[in-house]
Amino acid sequence: MKAGCFMWIAFRSILFIGLTMMCIILYYQKSKLQKKLEFFKPMVEATENIRDIIYYCETVPKLNYLYLSPSINNLIGPNALEEHLQDPEIIFEIVHPDDKKILMEKKTGQVNFDQPIEVRFRNHLGQYIWFEEYATPVYKEGQFVGIIGIFRNIDDKVALQQELEYKSTHDALTDLYNREFFQSKIDYYDQCDVPITVLIADLDDLKRINDEYGHHMGDQLVREAANCFKAYAEKDAIVARIGGDEFAILMSNACTQYTELYLKKVQEKMQRDYENLPFSPIQVSIGYEFGNSSYGVMEHLLSEADAKMYKNKKMKKVEKIQLS
Repeated sequence: MKAGCFMWIAFRSILFIGLTMMCIILYYQKSKLQKKLEFFKPMVEATENIRDIIYYCETVPKLNYLYLSPSINNLIGPNALEEHLQDPEIIFEIVHPDDKKILMEKKTGQVNFDQPIEVRFRNHLGQYIWFEEYATPVYKEGQFVGIIGIFRNIDDKVALQQELEYKSTHDALTDLYNREFFQSKIDYYDQCDVPITVLIADLDDLKRINDEYGHHMGDQLVREAANCFKAYAEKDAIVARIGGDEFAILMSNACTQYTELYLKKVQEKMQRDYENLPFSPIQVSIGYEFGNSSYGVMEHLLSEADAKMYKNKKMKKVEKIQLS
């Protein structure tokens, strides 16, 4: 009886000690876990408040976000987080059509993850925003299973870059292409094989207008002449200002008949639309040269068009002297 009582007391003591040890172990494990949570808490809060879109998305067996930062609501739309978590395929509905291929390649792991990825996404206002993404593929047992990435809004950066590129290729006064861009197209077509027309035009009265009415009116004359040349040019035509009063136009796949019709419309506009201005009508000397093939002959065509323009200008001067 005493032995049984002793064993029972010993069992209870061992059980108590075991439970106490288990509680101590659990306490310390909880304490360590709590410390870890406290350590990661600032990182989690920083991630939640960051302006960039951070995500972790599984790609197999289907798209599934394991994490998507709430900042998507600020950049794409108020309900974007909930919508994209429910249906990750929505990303293909808001991507710009020209960038959809890049997104598909990324989904299948075929994109170059060593380079930043630039894509445009449509926000809730219908505007496309440029994003730069740095993405890292996730592999499991050698199989591509997911992507971790961060999207950064670079819309302002792209807009500035496009503005600088535009200014580098366009004339500030007329908004036509500038001489450097025109020459680059001469070089380009010189390596192509397309029918092309090169047209050179020079204003006749710019010096007189500058002398009599000032450079402000002279600038207006240049701008209005530029508008006339742009008004009837096809979308792929290169209309450039290559000097103070000189313009040049490249028209690919344009026959002589089309060029004559184009010039007729331009000159009718110059005669018609400026009756209340001192430079009405706009007087311009023009020469053009057509080639069945642009390959290797662009400088020759340019020289011939320039010569014809000067011949036209000289003829006008002779006629003016004869009339006077």
